[in-house]
Amino acid sequence: MRIIAGKNKGRKIVAPTTLPVRPTTDLGKESLFNILNNYFFFDAITVIDLFAGTGNVSLEFASRGAISVTSVDSYAGCVDFIKKTAAQLQYLNVTAIKADAFQYVERLRQPVDIIFADPPYDLEGVERLPQIVFERNLLKPDGWLIIEHGKDRDFSQHPNFYQLRKYGKLHFSFLVNMTE
Repeated sequence: MRIIAGKNKGRKIVAPTTLPVRPTTDLGKESLFNILNNYFFFDAITVIDLFAGTGNVSLEFASRGAISVTSVDSYAGCVDFIKKTAAQLQYLNVTAIKADAFQYVERLRQPVDIIFADPPYDLEGVERLPQIVFERNLLKPDGWLIIEHGKDRDFSQHPNFYQLRKYGKLHFSFLVNMTE
């Protein structure tokens, strides 16, 4: 994996093969950030990356200058790798937390601009995530919840659904905290 843009553009990140992850592909990540680039000023946003894995997406947000990026994963090896990599890249804006993603959002108090979630494609209960995020008002006005998923998930019936983008087997559902 590599960082696409920002402070460390082109930098390759090599994660240990022992981590139980499926990193977002470079094509998918580049497409995602091309979309986000049209809606957000990266140096003015706060981000939470749920099911962060290698921190691939977190590190991209950090490289582009996000105010803060919180990476949440339940696997200690992933959290340690994100902490180590963020320190090497001198990303003072990245915080890695070992926690269950659902419990983390249930306890979250401060709304953010973007919540990105890349759960295992077969994880039970992922459909609860939009409900939790929007019931608890965890997004700032015009904030986005982005869920990476396989073809078997469908979030299009949620009232905050904005769009679906497909990149091969990778799908992104965008849900937006629409303001009046």
